Amino acid sequence: MEQFQIETAQNISISQNTAHLGDRMLAYLIDSLIITVYIIAVIMALVALDVDVRDMWALYLLMSLPAFLYYLLLETFNNGKTIGKSAMKIRVVKLDGSNPNFASYFVRWILRILDVSLTSGGVAVLTILIKGNGQRVGDIAAGTTVISEKQRITLRQTILREIPDDYKPKFPQVTIFGDSEMQTIKTMYDQAKRNGDHNVVVKLSERIKEVTGISTDLMAIEFVDTVIKDYNYYTQQ
Repeated sequence: MEQFQIETAQNISISQNTAHLGDRMLAYLIDSLIITVYIIAVIMALVALDVDVRDMWALYLLMSLPAFLYYLLLETFNNGKTIGKSAMKIRVVKLDGSNPNFASYFVRWILRILDVSLTSGGVAVLTILIKGNGQRVGDIAAGTTVISEKQRITLRQTILREIPDDYKPKFPQVTIFGDSEMQTIKTMYDQAKRNGDHNVVVKLSERIKEVTGISTDLMAIEFVDTVIKDYNYYTQQ
């Protein structure tokens, strides 16, 4: 999932995550399945109604219009999302982050014939991979892209711990650790607490003291907890 910068009308830069190609392909498969089921239902309904052959084609064309206009209608009236896109938490946006207008959706829909239908998605996949910001040919022409609305949890978020505003750190030496090392410490500490494994906490405490050179009379469990809080304090300032 790549990031790209967009500039809003207020000249504010915002980072957006382009939708992963795999998510787009799954969304396409979901939408294709829905369209296929609908078309089969239409055919079965026409057969069940025993419609005259001369009238059947006219009725079929009329009843299949929702399937034909599926992408255009849903993206226009559902904030850039089809059912498949909603399921994969992705949607169509303009490159400046705003919602596309009908003309943009229409251009994407028309060029879907080239991108997807005639080439079995080959042109779309190739263009997305080469372009690098989630754009197929239809997106390039319409000035749109497809972004992911999934929340990504970063390493920084996994080591965050609530600390009071008036918190006073005790061990500045903890800044010797990096995020990945502190994540390991926090994971081992939390797991040991859940399992009631005091020996792990003691060994963890000893190892931290060895690396940082900290000398303290705090109990192991209190010491490791303080180290995690101190790290959060110093790295959040």
